[in-house]
Amino acid sequence: MTTKQIIIQDVFLNQLRKENIPVTIYLVNGFQIRGLIRGFDNFTVIIEAEGKQQLVYKHAISTFIPSRNINLQQELN
Repeated sequence: MTTKQIIIQDVFLNQLRKENIPVTIYLVNGFQIRGLIRGFDNFTVIIEAEGKQQLVYKHAISTFIPSRNINLQQELN
C-alpha cells in the first residue's frame, strides 16, 4: 500500500490560486504584497499585484494572510 504524502503548503497555495482569493504576503524584510497567487513551485510564488506579475522566492516570504478563510479539510481528505 502506498500513501500519498500531503504537503500542506502546496494545498494551501493551490486553494488560494484556484479560488482567486486575494492574499497579503509579508516578506521577511517587512514589505507587504497584496494580490492573487497565479502559480508556485518548490522555490517561488508568482503573485499578480496592481496588474503586474512578480516572482517572489519562498525563502523571502514570512507570512501569507488570505482575505478569507479557506477550507483545507476537503483537500486533505
